[in-house]
Amino acid sequence: DTAPRGTGPHRRALAQCWEVRRHNSSEWCRFVRANPDCRLEGGFLDYLDGVFCAFPARLLPLAVTLEACWLLYLFVILGVTAEKFFCPNLSAISTHLKLSHNVAGVTFLAFGNGAPDVFSAVVAFSDPRTAGLAIGAVFGAGVFVTTVVAGGIALVKPFTAASRPFLRDVVFYMVAVFLTFVVLYWGRIRLGEALGYLGLYVFYVLTVVLCTWIHRRQRGDGLPPAGPWEPGRKGDDEGVTRGPDTRPRAGEEYRPLLPYREGSLRVLAAALSPVDCRRWRRKPWPWRLFKALKVPVELLLLLTVPVVDPDKEDLNWKRPLNCLHVVTGPLLCILTLKSGAYGLYQIQGIFPVWVLVALVGTAVAVLIFSTTSNEEPPKYHCVFAFLGFLVSAMWINAAATELVNILRTLGIVFQLSNTVLGLTLLAWGNSIGGEGVSGDARGPGAWGRLRSMSPRADTFSDLTMARQGYPRMAFSACFGGIIFNMLVGVGLGCLLQMSASQTVVKLEPDGLLVWILAGALGLSLAFSLVAVPAQCFQLGRPYGACLLLYYAAFLAVALLTEFGVIRAAGP
Repeated sequence: DTAPRGTGPHRRALAQCWEVRRHNSSEWCRFVRANPDCRLEGGFLDYLDGVFCAFPARLLPLAVTLEACWLLYLFVILGVTAEKFFCPNLSAISTHLKLSHNVAGVTFLAFGNGAPDVFSAVVAFSDPRTAGLAIGAVFGAGVFVTTVVAGGIALVKPFTAASRPFLRDVVFYMVAVFLTFVVLYWGRIRLGEALGYLGLYVFYVLTVVLCTWIHRRQRGDGLPPAGPWEPGRKGDDEGVTRGPDTRPRAGEEYRPLLPYREGSLRVLAAALSPVDCRRWRRKPWPWRLFKALKVPVELLLLLTVPVVDPDKEDLNWKRPLNCLHVVTGPLLCILTLKSGAYGLYQIQGIFPVWVLVALVGTAVAVLIFSTTSNEEPPKYHCVFAFLGFLVSAMWINAAATELVNILRTLGIVFQLSNTVLGLTLLAWGNSIGGEGVSGDARGPGAWGRLRSMSPRADTFSDLTMARQGYPRMAFSACFGGIIFNMLVGVGLGCLLQMSASQTVVKLEPDGLLVWILAGALGLSLAFSLVAVPAQCFQLGRPYGACLLLYYAAFLAVALLTEFGVIRAAGP
């Protein structure tokens, strides 16, 4: 049997590249370069070639270590891009469209917070060989969030869960899991099922809005919808009630008493500084080390992605930098689309497309610079939010493509199935987060308020939120966020792979492991659906400990199945 561990018979026909380690080390490079199955889809770097050709066989551990470090840094890139650029621009767009906080929270902000998961799923579904990564990540993140994150919140801060939102989210998520189980059993997803995923999420959004409206009617207090940038009051179904935050914003006490005009170079230099020196001095050394690792990618993002911030008086208008964005933003989009294939295309075989984009962008930038001032943003400043959304989406897509290719490479090196890589590395990386929810991360501005209402299950963020006294909000995010990731990640990921001639996407689960994964997620949801109402929604440390033990048992069974200790019974 030459199939990799943890894969079924269906994978043998596609497993030629997995056999590279079974050949003599002197043949590795030739095998990888001659085998069509070893060609990675998209991306800028050929990681298989780098592991098996750029390094001699004796330095294979070094090559794998370098790629593992790059994998971790890609998770950092995904997190920074989504947290500081993609989500704020979506928040500004939702404000420009005058959406209420509830609608924005489960649509635009859900998309922004779940962008790494969704883009990773879309990229993984683009190649049948990596579809197992998406399946493993969707189910693996679901099990991780509903057990480790939810259990950790109950351990950190025992609380009373909001009954109706909890039951609503669990039921919707169980329906989504059942739908995914069915399409995996069929082994394919057609156009109707893909649209059904997206339609189910639309129905979920409408249900959230309707439940909020009914709850307000029942309260009879005439609670008006929050204005675009007013603090939204929360009822019983959305967590605790908070008054307006009177804390001064970061840097407010350092503002000059008298207004003055800064030169364009000074504005540009200040806008391109990713480090606040005063904050740097107050932080401990682990924070400084992590910040130093993020500075290069933050600087590149600042150079290419505009951010519109409605919380600021000037809406974060930086005239010289925003004019530069008009050039660098479209240029980055054209150079990352299809791994630069469109940008390097030459018109009439002479003139590269990227040069044309740079010239047009430069002309527009000069026009904007000459007709605006540093002090006041133009009336069309909201357009920069849409540009920032597009450019940051291209950043996330490019990072997700590289991430999926690295995971496939590591799977080939270690003879691991895509499903186990998805349920571990990809699920953990996208679920852990890491920015935290300190005062400046989730408040006091509108972005902080909107983000706190959007569904997102980041381990560090949710546990910190629980410690700060908002465990109900953190617990709600555990179930609301993964509904979006599963329904939109699978639905959109498969829909984008369909065409007029190909309306079916084949899904080939990796044998017994994927069924264990689906069953574990369904069982964890059923446990919470029974246990939480049985405790009158009073969630304490015993409930949290049970969830953590459940995840440990699930992970042990999954790994034993991957390595062949647990096998399906023969016919």
